[in-house]
Amino acid sequence: MDSMTAQPEITQRDLRTRSKEIMDAVQGGQAFTVTRDGHRVGELIPLRRRRRFVPRAEFATMSRTAPDISRDAFRDDQDAVVEQELDDPYAR
Repeated sequence: MDSMTAQPEITQRDLRTRSKEIMDAVQGGQAFTVTRDGHRVGELIPLRRRRRFVPRAEFATMSRTAPDISRDAFRDDQDAVVEQELDDPYAR
């Protein structure tokens, strides 16, 4: 591993021959820099996972600090969008 690189370097050959081991590590949160002929060519990084469930207490805390919504401004925004959608781009 290069001292300037925060993640381990693996060769293209390593990626090909140890793909299961490497992909398991990526799934576990490890990132890698992939090299070919001694040159860095890319990064293999885990995808960020979206949380699907927010606990009730966390939702309540977020809701208390959320800004107030003006119903009139919200309706005006909706009306503006509807008016844009009614504009036929091929009618010109």
